[in-house]
Amino acid sequence: WLTFEEIARLSRLFVQLGVRKIRLTGGEPLLRPNLDQLINQLAQIKGIDDLALTTNGSLLAQFSPLLKKAGLKRLTISLDSLDSRIFKYMSGQKGKLHDILAGIAQAEKDGFEKIRINVVIQKGVNDHNIFDLIEYFRNSRHIIRFIEYMDVGTCNHWQSQYVLPNEKIIEAIKEKYSLIPLSKNYYGEVAQRYRFADGTGEIGFISSISQPFCHSCTRARLSTDGKIYTCLFAKEGLDLKHILRSGGKDADLLTLMQNIWQKRVDQYSQLRQQKQHSNTPQTKVEMFHIGG
Repeated sequence: WLTFEEIARLSRLFVQLGVRKIRLTGGEPLLRPNLDQLINQLAQIKGIDDLALTTNGSLLAQFSPLLKKAGLKRLTISLDSLDSRIFKYMSGQKGKLHDILAGIAQAEKDGFEKIRINVVIQKGVNDHNIFDLIEYFRNSRHIIRFIEYMDVGTCNHWQSQYVLPNEKIIEAIKEKYSLIPLSKNYYGEVAQRYRFADGTGEIGFISSISQPFCHSCTRARLSTDGKIYTCLFAKEGLDLKHILRSGGKDADLLTLMQNIWQKRVDQYSQLRQQKQHSNTPQTKVEMFHIGG
């Protein structure tokens, strides 16, 4: 693993290259011992406008006060269903629904506002829970976001028949609620955003399958073991840890990071259909190595 000091050093270099937002993700980031110490280091870097964390929420009730005190600005929580049976199935038999809900309640007490609730929808699995989730989080100031089921890594045994295009979800929601479209907060924002006309909240949709956004991607991913990936669906990353630990200077790292980014050709989502029909086996980095 990279040390906290190494992560902070690379983060400062990313900021020099224009990065303004850092998100800690996983796997499950709250399993990393003393994570609040890393957050505290990152929060002190000048130039970072947004410091966020994505978690499954299982340990959030315990760690939320420490995260807030350390300087974390925002939270995203993965929650695919309010039905405990379906939740358990979709989380791989890990975690308990009441722990996640308790974590959200604690985070609210600690001052985390507008928590993003990420919901991956699988056709025939949890699509009947959509309105339960909407009703639960409306009027809470939190933002629920529906994400199309993606073929990240190889562990989820993805099949296209389980993808429910977000457009169909939007159509169904509009039959019950009046939605007003919102403009993007920044270039490269992946969510299509709406607000409820009655003022009861915001809702978003991430549609990597049906509406790929490779052309506007602005995200680089740094794995725990020090590799940089330019795509969620990448086959492999480029090792920065070796340079860090072999006496590499900041200038060397900056040049390498620039070259990696400027020469990237990733467009997996836009070529997905073509790749699915290829006879060449698809190898992709697992999502638990690089997060969402």
